[in-house]
Amino acid sequence: MQFCQGLGLTVIASLFMAAPSWATPELFTAEGYRASHYRSPTPPSSEVAITLDTPALQQLLKQQAQVQLIDVYRRQWLHGQFIEDQIHQNLPGSHWLANTGDGELSAIWQDYFADNLSRLSQGNKAWPLVFYCRSDCWLGWNAVKRAHALGYSQLYWYRDGIDAWQQAGLPLVTAQPEPLTRD
Repeated sequence: MQFCQGLGLTVIASLFMAAPSWATPELFTAEGYRASHYRSPTPPSSEVAITLDTPALQQLLKQQAQVQLIDVYRRQWLHGQFIEDQIHQNLPGSHWLANTGDGELSAIWQDYFADNLSRLSQGNKAWPLVFYCRSDCWLGWNAVKRAHALGYSQLYWYRDGIDAWQQAGLPLVTAQPEPLTRD
């Protein structure tokens, strides 16, 4: 009891009233990336990219042959390798940069993202890049924001991604993530 009197009732009350970290996850990081509940309604647009629907993406692909499609859907990474727990399909011609749409990236995943964007854009920060995931998925939104932070300027977000492409009756192809190599 002597211990409690020394702390004061305000401090004790705050210890018991604070919600556990698992009960109230932070939705966004300090940098503004979505950090949890990735499969939930997304905003109608991105401040740093042109938002595309399926007809607009088809038109862009016809007009600009150099467009790079970048799928950022997640894939389990365990013991230094991607684990194929289920078949993943994406848009034809896409590059799958798995796990790069998370709200916070470790240095390994940040390097994987930056290195692949540099390779795919041939080092040209104005190269057209289209990021996507699935519908109601924040991973594509995060990835386009992250590409903008890296200095890329011609960015597109295919908001409803794989689901919209499939619903339009367009073909999907079986995909494998771009390899993560370590120096």
